[in-house]
Amino acid sequence: MMEAAPTPVTIVMRALADPTRRAVFERVFESKEISVAELTRGSGVTQGAISQHLKSLKQAGLVAERAEGRNVYYRAAPQGLEPLVTWMDHYGVFWRERFQNLRDLLKEIDP
Repeated sequence: MMEAAPTPVTIVMRALADPTRRAVFERVFESKEISVAELTRGSGVTQGAISQHLKSLKQAGLVAERAEGRNVYYRAAPQGLEPLVTWMDHYGVFWRERFQNLRDLLKEIDP
């Protein structure tokens, strides 16, 4: 049986599921642009590992890169979070409705 291709939201969630990768994304997001060397400094993670995390983030559409000579600079691609935002909006409506139903029920029980 063939496995279906992952959805965009699954790709983003997988990319952000790893705590180290999430920390790398947060550092990129907080910077206008940042190099692999700058990301590696003080991270406690090897440059190779940082590069692998950036590759995953790039494949998920969460970062973009710009080469300049031997250096590669990364910047956040906020539009890459759109599948996650859409998914959260959908379930936000679901939970708001459920909480309203619960409030209504509690009012009926104890007016």
